[in-house]
Amino acid sequence: MPGPRAADERRTAPPASTAPPDTIPLLPTTPLHPAGLVDLRGRPGPALSVHYPADAVVVVSGLPGSGKSTLLGRWSDRARVVDPRVTHLDCEAVMPGWLPYAAYRPWARLRHLARLRAAVRAGGPLLVHDCGSRPWLRRWLARGAARRGRTLHLVLLDVGADVALTGQESRQRWASGRVFAGHRRGLGRLLAALAVDGRGAVPEAASLLLLDRVSRERAADVGFAGPGAG
Repeated sequence: MPGPRAADERRTAPPASTAPPDTIPLLPTTPLHPAGLVDLRGRPGPALSVHYPADAVVVVSGLPGSGKSTLLGRWSDRARVVDPRVTHLDCEAVMPGWLPYAAYRPWARLRHLARLRAAVRAGGPLLVHDCGSRPWLRRWLARGAARRGRTLHLVLLDVGADVALTGQESRQRWASGRVFAGHRRGLGRLLAALAVDGRGAVPEAASLLLLDRVSRERAADVGFAGPGAG
């Protein structure tokens, strides 16, 4: 028979957690205010809350499957998100099922650009999903932002092709081999330029945050503060 101490321990023991087994505990975050080039590749550490100016346009780039949508999903309650896939699906919904996407891709791209322009003009913090292989798009966005006193910031996911392909498999959505190869070449050119020129390779960006497979998981939250913050 258990003694008084054992009975007391049973009475005072904390109740078992009722949280679902897949619940991720909320951890304290360390603030990060990107300025210039911030390279966190190969640097594990505490969870981060990334801070930008109030009207910042933040472009999240990387290969298909690199984790852009997952990262933006974590940040989406802080700012409007413009994702080309949303436009793709909107266009697909009004097209006959037999018509291949390639036939109306130019129209979908024009609609996406129109949405980007409207979002930049509307003001307020903005998150943009981008492959990173089209420098002209970043420059166009940066010019539009600058005309309204806003700054463009870049978050670049450098996870490697193998990890990106695994990411595509896990989400059950694949880029074609041709499209993936084109994005890989474009991103490779950008990373090579960064290795030589640093942030000078992307003069249109006020800051560049480089993340890999490990450090992208550290970017737990994003915040947008007053003018001049960040």
